[in-house]
Amino acid sequence: MKGRPAPERSAELRQRFAEEARCERPDLAALCLLIGAVADGALDDVGIDAAQVELDRLAGQLPFRPGGPGAWARAVRQLLGEREGFGGSAADYRRLESSLLHEVLRRRRGLPILLSVLWLEVARRAGAPVYGVALPGHFVVGFGPHEDQVLADPFDGGRVLTGDDARTLVAGAAGARLEPSMLRPAEPVEVVARVLNNVRAWAGTHLERSDVALWSLELGLLLPSHPARLRYERAQLLVLRGDYPGGAGELESYADLLEAVDEQAAEQVCGEARQARSLLN
Repeated sequence: MKGRPAPERSAELRQRFAEEARCERPDLAALCLLIGAVADGALDDVGIDAAQVELDRLAGQLPFRPGGPGAWARAVRQLLGEREGFGGSAADYRRLESSLLHEVLRRRRGLPILLSVLWLEVARRAGAPVYGVALPGHFVVGFGPHEDQVLADPFDGGRVLTGDDARTLVAGAAGARLEPSMLRPAEPVEVVARVLNNVRAWAGTHLERSDVALWSLELGLLLPSHPARLRYERAQLLVLRGDYPGGAGELESYADLLEAVDEQAAEQVCGEARQARSLLN
């Protein structure tokens, strides 16, 4: 990967990201590729188009209507997990590229959620009844309606999961019991928000890359629904990066939001804003 895009290009990418996220039917692949372009100045529009073409190419390798949900899961596993070699390992959690779709296409490696995005986009193009399933701590894909649902784990090469497998995944990743509500289809914007959370988690372990934390927060704030606390996190990050006036202003704006529901917390945030401004003296 090369450095960040120029400011003009970055502003254009963010505008496109915001517009796509607010579409009636957001394009998941387009949103993930726009994240990649904000992260990687080498990914231009030609590269974005090439990634979409590669997804189309892979979809063209799938058989025509192989059967029910189980047949679809096996067909996608055979193509992507076995023939194309997509999968993941613990080492992939240590790389930012594992959260960027264009790099996952290139490296054939990624985090569970990005590999699931790949599975989703390839299978969807081929006509499969496919959707993402945001299990706590681990993202997988589902095929077919709830009563005939088949789950597959792209991180494990597309292994088809039994009910016991899914329960074990949730227990191991989150220490929780598998509930039926956890198996519902995830909306594209939910998936993108989780991708950005993963980027921020990576940046949190690489303190020298506060720039990554900042752009991932700013993209999260462009989503049509996002936690208000993201504004607080961005304000804190601005202060950490030495932008004391910008951080103080954001803290004051966040305090205004808090005041209606928690006056004590709002006053505490105002105190943080005053402290940030004092660093200018």
